[in-house]
Amino acid sequence: MSRSKDAGARAALWLAIGGGVLSAGWLWPTQAYAAAAAKIDAGDTAWVLMSSALVLMMTAPGLALFYSGLVRRKNVLATLMHSFILLAMISVQWVLWGYSVAFGPDIGGIVGSFHYVGLATVGAEPGPYADTIPHLAYMIFQGMFAAFTPALITGAFAERMKFKTFLLFGLLWATFVYDPLAHWVWGKGGWLNTLGALDFAGGTVVHISSGVSALVCAIVVGRRRGFPTEYMAPHNLPFAVTGAALLWVGWFGFNAGSALKANGLAAHAFVTTNTAAATATLAWLFAEWNHSGKPTMLGAASGAVAGLVAITPAAGFVSPLSAIVIGGVAGIVCFYAVVMKSRLRYDDSLDVVGVHGVGGTWGAFATGLFASKAVNADGRDGLLLGDASTLGIQVVSIVATWLFAAVVTWIILKLLDATMGLRVSNEDEQMGLDLSQHNEAGYTL
Repeated sequence: MSRSKDAGARAALWLAIGGGVLSAGWLWPTQAYAAAAAKIDAGDTAWVLMSSALVLMMTAPGLALFYSGLVRRKNVLATLMHSFILLAMISVQWVLWGYSVAFGPDIGGIVGSFHYVGLATVGAEPGPYADTIPHLAYMIFQGMFAAFTPALITGAFAERMKFKTFLLFGLLWATFVYDPLAHWVWGKGGWLNTLGALDFAGGTVVHISSGVSALVCAIVVGRRRGFPTEYMAPHNLPFAVTGAALLWVGWFGFNAGSALKANGLAAHAFVTTNTAAATATLAWLFAEWNHSGKPTMLGAASGAVAGLVAITPAAGFVSPLSAIVIGGVAGIVCFYAVVMKSRLRYDDSLDVVGVHGVGGTWGAFATGLFASKAVNADGRDGLLLGDASTLGIQVVSIVATWLFAAVVTWIILKLLDATMGLRVSNEDEQMGLDLSQHNEAGYTL
């Protein structure tokens, strides 16, 4: 009886605290939604919200299917879970503190302040980053990027990391790598933003950061048991191709949505995105055909993703013809980067380094070559249009992202290894993560 009384008292206390906090406006800002609606453009808002949903689709089911089809059947559910759980976990982190660290008022060009913690003052009226959509719409659009990026890294340590370690790694990486980088490049006052770095939709913030971090993970976590002598072919290529197709569709939200308006720039980014992806698909296919004698469906899907990665920073700054060059080079360069993986003998299970690290680096560099103010007056002219400083700034942003992501990722991994361990046991790895980590199997037949 006393135990139930204590429980009732605790519940009453929490309700009182919760009510006080809510009435104080800490958990939800007191916004005049009706008044704010007059400042909002319905078309822009609808496009950004739809784009947010498209980017969500890129993580789950897009990336989840793409990655899970590429692993062995005993790890299919564990790989699906990586993307699905990160989508859930980072969505909460973004509301609590991630958005504030990335886009809050600037502190020294490095991080945002805690002004937006718990989405305080983030409401229906336009915020500082977009003047025709609700601040909440901008917040959730960027939140989908924040969830997608650490999910990319999981391809580097697929089939061998402990699930509890993976959870903490994802949370720490998002907080200490992604959020500060987003502020550097996109935040008002961020030092790369102030310098003039061009990254339309995440070449540095998303793809270079995840690709470099994937390389560090592959080296620090170590190779899969049996790599490279054991045959580790993808167990379900239709899964992977379906996931790649969903990524292609979702990427229109990723890139065209970054215009933050339903306007000509969004249409332009849509066209350059599709053009680069298509060209890279063909370029990878023919490079593979020339190299190994036969073109493959997996190669075509990988080429499409490489082209999408490479055009991401440039989508709203370059012409469609430039997108053909960017996509074509990406397909060839990323293919040979993946080929080199076996020669360098690091085990990046699902080719995150070759596709996202190399593709993102090329895309950021190419933006400095092909950018045109005729496409986007808020951008800069690139080297080929007479402004060499643009390329120099892009190189600075690339090097800074590589160094920052590599060092901080290494520190996070070493701390986790010392405290809880990174890898499952050899027996658990041999059994497969589906059974050893989650006590379930993807297939019963």
